[in-house]
Amino acid sequence: MEIKEAIEKAKKNNQMAFNFLLDTYWNDVYGFQLKRTQNENDAEDITIQTFSKAFDKIDTYNDKYVFKTWLITISKNIHIDLLRRQKSSVESTANTTVEDEYYAIADESPSAEDKLITEQNLAKLLRDIKKLKPHYQKVINLRYFQELSYKEISIELDEPINNVKVKLLRAKKLLAEIIAKK
Repeated sequence: MEIKEAIEKAKKNNQMAFNFLLDTYWNDVYGFQLKRTQNENDAEDITIQTFSKAFDKIDTYNDKYVFKTWLITISKNIHIDLLRRQKSSVESTANTTVEDEYYAIADESPSAEDKLITEQNLAKLLRDIKKLKPHYQKVINLRYFQELSYKEISIELDEPINNVKVKLLRAKKLLAEIIAKK
């Protein structure tokens, strides 16, 4: 599939086209953000937000521009917005009194629709995780569902931390391949 063809299919909500574009440009956007943020987690979060926003707004894409450039621009803007929010959060925290803090709490609880989507996505993810070998299932469970640190996983599995990191990296890669095959 060519890029232009994938974009046209994506505009018609073709899931395979979205996957193709994600696979094609993930490393470019992630690498761009990794250089900017110097943090793998932040780079990954921003990259995910970039593709989410791009796919939501794919109808606005103008084919006079290179698609990769469009994605990078979205990514850059998301990062700038994130930095602004962090800066204003720090400033507002410094300028608030204890009484103001009670009113400054935003309701970020998920809506019923968000909960349903999350449950459906989690069910799909759990089915995909069960396709992995048991030792990969265990390391993913410990890290992402029980939220243990690398050190805690190392103790739990009685393995060196480096082995845990490599095993987790391998498990994520295999899981990504399983998900991509759909």
